[in-house]
Amino acid sequence: MDLLTQPIGATHYLIVGAILFVCGLLCMAVKRNAVGLLMGVELVLNAALVNWVAFSSKSFRADVDVALGLDGHLAALFVIILAAGEAAAALAIALNFYNNHATIDVDRGDQLKG
Repeated sequence: MDLLTQPIGATHYLIVGAILFVCGLLCMAVKRNAVGLLMGVELVLNAALVNWVAFSSKSFRADVDVALGLDGHLAALFVIILAAGEAAAALAIALNFYNNHATIDVDRGDQLKG
């Protein structure tokens, strides 16, 4: 339990990112409606954001002595913009699916024609 006594560093952020990632995978595996699946995808994206910011922090680069060449904060901003666009498109798809089938159960998606 040495992590509990240390100041907050990159290791703590990586642990939080791993927990968020596992929660997102579980949410995607368990939920049966489209909203639950989208929440799981958002959790996985947020886990990636936390890891990118942790990798770009000065404490991580001091521990590993490597520069990744990628600014984590800029990558996080890019993923936030992508997540906003994804949420808007997914909401439009879910509303259209609900209007056609009166449910958002993803098991009914096999009736879609493309």
